Amino acid sequence: MQIPFNSLKPGYERYREEYIAAVTRVMDSGWYILGEELSSFEQEFSTWLGVDFTVGVNSGLDALTLAFRALGIKYGDEVIVPANTYIASVLGVTENGAVPVFVEPTQYYNIDPDKLEIAITNKTKAILVVHLYGQPCDMDKIMEVANKYNIPVVEDCAQSHGAVYKGQKTGTFGKIACFSFFPTKNLGAFGDAGAIATNDKTIADKVRIYRNYGSEKKYYNKVQGVNSRLDEVQAALLKVKLSHLDEINKDRLRVAEAYLKGIKNPKIYLPKILPGVSSVWHLFVIRTLKREELQLYLESHGIHTQIHYPVPPHLSEAYSSLNHNYGDLPVTEKLSNEIISLPLYNCISNDEISYVISILNAWEYR
Repeated sequence: MQIPFNSLKPGYERYREEYIAAVTRVMDSGWYILGEELSSFEQEFSTWLGVDFTVGVNSGLDALTLAFRALGIKYGDEVIVPANTYIASVLGVTENGAVPVFVEPTQYYNIDPDKLEIAITNKTKAILVVHLYGQPCDMDKIMEVANKYNIPVVEDCAQSHGAVYKGQKTGTFGKIACFSFFPTKNLGAFGDAGAIATNDKTIADKVRIYRNYGSEKKYYNKVQGVNSRLDEVQAALLKVKLSHLDEINKDRLRVAEAYLKGIKNPKIYLPKILPGVSSVWHLFVIRTLKREELQLYLESHGIHTQIHYPVPPHLSEAYSSLNHNYGDLPVTEKLSNEIISLPLYNCISNDEISYVISILNAWEYR
């Protein structure tokens, strides 16, 4: 049996007619950028999330970059970031000339709120939290520290569409929330797409100007902006998927619960769930001391996996100028050497899930 790590086609086929109708509607309209589809999606997403404003942009990275720009983050400022994250989270900071200050994760793989205060200096201008793998961060503790020092919080919700912390959706705690709608996300488009969400009208207005060449009125440019607009086709497709997101997330929970219940191999460490949260299981990440051996073993049985992520940002070549060394962030580095992501996608069959579980339980160290 061959089990891909991810497959987008089954999820597409489930709502195929709705997707085709949405694209046809846009094509027939003759209006393809900054039109009614985008405005409609922005309003629907705001209502679904429970915020006042959503601004669609070209990608999750652009959402992060423009969010920090809208906060006035500039060269020499510091932004606290999780050490255990995808590099895009950090790129949004450094694209504005700011310095990322890395903080280690908890046992739940998210930023450790108990280590925030020691990272704060008089240069700290924001705290970035990433709800990694679909599980919310410990937002009560994070917001307590942020409010104590009057530091704005930016939420990276690229992997947490619909995740809930103590009854409240991720993306509604901080000053700004940033979303990626990359095709593999729970709420994924059919190309690059992203958005920021906020209750601050000034922030939303700034991002709208930044995304459109710095222009509020055509050909009248207030600031030096960029071209980062969520197009009409992607907005229309996202509206379709948003209407089914609860069902999509429930299906991912089906897979995760089967893994949690079925995997019994003592050499495999299952993900832990922070009390009071509901994960949307963007990824199902296990750990083992013999990661390479396990990955090869699974591959030999037709089970494809990935690693999220093998190189922490502080050790990447891209950030060699920050002069971090191996050993600076031992928790993050240990995780990067042990984690492996199992197949998890919408419409994966129960038989396929059972096969993955049985192969994992049969694995022994060589």
